[in-house]
Amino acid sequence: MLAENSRIPTVSRVCTDTLVELVYDREKRTTALAVSRFGGLWNIEQEVKIETGEVLVPYAAANNLIANECVLLPSAPVAYGLKDELVADVQAFLHRYVDLSPIFEQIAAYYILLTWVHDAFGELPYLRLRGEYGTGKTRGLLTIGSLCYRGFFASGASTVSPIFHTLDAFGGTLILDEADLPYSDARAELVKILNNGTVKGMPVLRTIVNRHKEFNPYAFKVFGPKIIATREPFQDQALESRFLTEETGTRSLRPDIPIHLPKAMKEEALMLRNRLLHFRFCEFFAVKTDPAALMAGVQPRLNQTALSLLSLIDNSALRAEIQQHLIQGNVQTLEARQNLPEARVLAAALAAFADNTGANVPVRAIADRFNREHAGEYGAPMSYRWIGEVLRSRLHLVTRKSNGVYAIPVSEKGKLEGLAQRYGLTLTKLP
Repeated sequence: MLAENSRIPTVSRVCTDTLVELVYDREKRTTALAVSRFGGLWNIEQEVKIETGEVLVPYAAANNLIANECVLLPSAPVAYGLKDELVADVQAFLHRYVDLSPIFEQIAAYYILLTWVHDAFGELPYLRLRGEYGTGKTRGLLTIGSLCYRGFFASGASTVSPIFHTLDAFGGTLILDEADLPYSDARAELVKILNNGTVKGMPVLRTIVNRHKEFNPYAFKVFGPKIIATREPFQDQALESRFLTEETGTRSLRPDIPIHLPKAMKEEALMLRNRLLHFRFCEFFAVKTDPAALMAGVQPRLNQTALSLLSLIDNSALRAEIQQHLIQGNVQTLEARQNLPEARVLAAALAAFADNTGANVPVRAIADRFNREHAGEYGAPMSYRWIGEVLRSRLHLVTRKSNGVYAIPVSEKGKLEGLAQRYGLTLTKLP
């Protein structure tokens, strides 16, 4: 049982039909809790008692993340008007300060809206700006992130530990610049955050030893929207599939984009965050997944990734336009995946199985097919051993030795066909 007057420093809480959100007045340097109990009506309070017996209180304004604006908060709810008007004003703000492609500008506007109600969904996509230095990635992060729900700004120069702790304590939206981390251990930790952060209820366990030197693993909550900038794609294909990506630097910069962000931008962003907070208060309990937004004929992962975003788009024509953009991007992703070494080995294995009359297909037959197609690209024929290693370690297929020859048994045909679908290989069903 919790003590009757347990005082809990609080950033956000959803309690049955009540929403509680931390707000910060940077002029007065004070924090408080904005509380909505009646579908959009709200009060500013210093203490909120809830049914568990806890008394929720705001985080202190002196908290470094708040005082230094590493985490951006609203100051108070402001009536947002109509949803279409709010989205239009968000998009106009983005258009003033960052040069995005027209379709991605619309995606980003709705993604900002999604960040403010993201916890009403079970799965989320991420936004990514990808390109070389000097192509506007950081400007994009600063502009988009300034409107997001509790935008938390970090960079590749940050150690991963404070990112874990801040996400666990503050939640909100992680805005990560230069996510191409230079050290493999830091990259691995970041990949854990990104892989687990798209699905609600998937914390990252990290080892912690308490003051009594007892082993006591801690589950860090990492679920939430994330916007990152990178130069290169991630090697992890599962992670790559979670991003809605804008390629930066592919066209000349619009001449009306300011070289330096004006001071007025901060005030504009604050006013929009205040309206977006009111949108959360009014719409959170009404938001739900819309099955009509599912895309036909695409891989399940694309629907899982995009459904929450598409569910917020009421305009059917715009929704269809964004769906088509996502489908085209998915086709490009599949085409890139088909050029991976494991996809090429898989294609050779499928072709060898299609021509095979026996129970098993020798690895050498697969290697011979692979080398006929691709030896020139690799500078020399690849060895049977290398092909076997790709089959086992990357495609996770079973190989067995029979009469001194390694082969894939016929029992693996079903797995091969499943892999073909995953890699977008359009081959006929195996005999």
